[in-house]
Amino acid sequence: MEESITLKDFLGFYKKTMEMGPVDAGTYSPLVLAYIGDAVYEVMIRAKVINKGSIQVNKLHKRSAELVKAGTQAAMIRLLEEDLTEEEHAVYMRGRNAKSATMAKHATMVDYRTATGFEALVGWLFLEERFDRLTELVSLGLTKIGAMETKTTPAPEQKGE
Repeated sequence: MEESITLKDFLGFYKKTMEMGPVDAGTYSPLVLAYIGDAVYEVMIRAKVINKGSIQVNKLHKRSAELVKAGTQAAMIRLLEEDLTEEEHAVYMRGRNAKSATMAKHATMVDYRTATGFEALVGWLFLEERFDRLTELVSLGLTKIGAMETKTTPAPEQKGE
């Protein structure tokens, strides 16, 4: 029988196998936190999107892209600000105020910086291994922007069946 492992167990195994030492998330620049946060958030969104069932990859990409774009991330964090702890808000603000040499093609500077703050928070929560809080905030953010279907709402492909 296959044994189930937790995310924490998996990451512990991964860190050991990849010969990675412990990290202090507080020592990383906000742009480094945003760098890892971007990847973590992308994986979370892709996992959520494919959980709806197997569909064409271009449709998966469109759904994911809509949720990971800077404008959507900015909208989420604006709605989440009141739910952040003082420490989380400070991390978000450090990320938002960081000066990046690049900017997203289809985003305003304000949305881009706000999204960078969101990604920095995601990266910090991930590196701090606060997975419950990370998941709670992303889920709440998706709910607040109307991107989280409830169990009583069928996915678009299931309507009319």
